[in-house]
Amino acid sequence: MPRPAEPAACLLHFADEAESAGRLAAATGLRPLAIECHRFPDGEIKLRLPVDAAGRLPARAVLLRSLHQPNEKLVELLRHRGRAPLGVQSLALVAPYLAYMRQDIAFQPGEAVSQRIVGPFLGRMVNAVVTVDPHLHRIARLDEAIPDRACAVVSGAPLLADWIAEQRSAPLLLGPDGESAQWVAQAAARHGFEHAVCSKTRQGDRQVIVTLPDVDFRGRSVVLLDDVASTGRTLIEATRLLRAAGAASVDVAVTHALLADADLAALRRRRWRLLEHRLRSPPEQLCLHGASAGSCAGRTELVKAPGAATTRDNGALEPAKDPFYVA
Repeated sequence: MPRPAEPAACLLHFADEAESAGRLAAATGLRPLAIECHRFPDGEIKLRLPVDAAGRLPARAVLLRSLHQPNEKLVELLRHRGRAPLGVQSLALVAPYLAYMRQDIAFQPGEAVSQRIVGPFLGRMVNAVVTVDPHLHRIARLDEAIPDRACAVVSGAPLLADWIAEQRSAPLLLGPDGESAQWVAQAAARHGFEHAVCSKTRQGDRQVIVTLPDVDFRGRSVVLLDDVASTGRTLIEATRLLRAAGAASVDVAVTHALLADADLAALRRRRWRLLEHRLRSPPEQLCLHGASAGSCAGRTELVKAPGAATTRDNGALEPAKDPFYVA
């Protein structure tokens, strides 16, 4: 008697990311399956995985979970460690925003280095990780933070550069700090834009000192470009300085805009000019749905498509072997 066909790889997701999961499923052909999450009065959570009548999941699964506001979501991932008895042999995490990558060194004695803790933790949970523009500063590759796992990094810089080229004539791309230099240079090179980088001294979570580079900004159309914005204070200060320096316009484009409502309101009170856009799905490119520049909707959601600007950090990915790679 022939064995029944193995179910196709599924896309697991939570209710709060159902819209993103629908777009990802449509682009990849993965079957979306929702995970039920129940919260008890004391704050504990209970997950129920979408198993079939036999109590099983497909052998290959992709889990979509963007890790902004990450702490409870990391607990959710911990609960997935029991997936093996349910039939899952290979689980890939698609995390458009990957949390805790920014702290990669102890700045004060006794500080925990979050990247060195969370990276290996994720490696124990999943077989592969796909993310967009992780904030890596002192390491060059994501698999240095998540060892012994297949890691794919997708850059939003080329797509933001394409969109900026459509919106602004001869813009000057400006990185808000030294950490953004390589990322801004990548975006600028795509269209031959002039670019420069500010210097920044952080004095606290919401206090920064920004110094503009030695560039004549008078009459220029400037776009502040960054991979992550969490409070917007650096962008606010850079915008203030640029206006004082005579810039004709100041716009902001950010891949991961993790701004709380109060921070976004503070930006709008300062008449910060927002570039709001939803990049749709050309068949040959990565699609950053909701990658608005500076809005809360900018919590980037990944759709992987052939030809995306992808760095494969841990060897070549093969469509037949890697559950998150869809050609």
